[in-house]
Amino acid sequence: MDWQDEGVVLSVRHHGENARILSLLTESHGRHAGLLRGSGQSKSGGAIQPGQVVRAEWRARLSEQLGYYTLEALQHPAALMLDDPARLAALSCACAMVDAALPEREPHPNLFAATKALFSLMADLPEPEAWGALYVRWEIGLLAEMGYGLDLESCAATGSPDNLTHVSPRTGRAVSAAAAAPYAERLLALPAFLVPGRSGTAEGAGERDSRQAVLDGFALTGHFLENRLFAQLHAPLPLARARLLDILLRA
Repeated sequence: MDWQDEGVVLSVRHHGENARILSLLTESHGRHAGLLRGSGQSKSGGAIQPGQVVRAEWRARLSEQLGYYTLEALQHPAALMLDDPARLAALSCACAMVDAALPEREPHPNLFAATKALFSLMADLPEPEAWGALYVRWEIGLLAEMGYGLDLESCAATGSPDNLTHVSPRTGRAVSAAAAAPYAERLLALPAFLVPGRSGTAEGAGERDSRQAVLDGFALTGHFLENRLFAQLHAPLPLARARLLDILLRA
């Protein structure tokens, strides 16, 4: 058995003295593990790390076996973020989330494309208000990919698409300002950058408002990740997400 595919490295674990077990998010084969012999480097000589985009060849005698990887490095987004702990933490968090949430060997080509695009855009966007909003959108995409999509198109109470400001923590549906008013303290804030028709980044207001919008977005997705997706998996959210939030709150 063998195949070739493009993949994003999710995790690298030592296996003995001279091998690594790699988990990749591949375009056509989903989350897939394999053994990398040697010093944990690609054919081009670079060390393999989470977030790296690689060309992977996997071989095994039987399809159910762990198998062996041969890798060629294609892109290394983390190399463009070495001076930014927040972006590095976001990259590590996304890898950890996918590694923990996806069933093994189940193709998710849309999530692969979104993850690869996220890392590429993050490398070009140093401002947390810009890449943070994109990361929140990526988490919403992860929820949808796993069957827990949010409905942010119209108000759950009135059906109107106007003036959406909150989300019901129970149903995952948007709520307008007027309908939310009596219950606002029990609802989750809906940042403007997630409202359909608005910009994909948290720009437009002052820096303080934009930063708060990103934090509101993390609170929104965090609620549904913890109470829907990972609750169904009977697992806690990866610690990498708590580390990311800690860095953002201290920024």
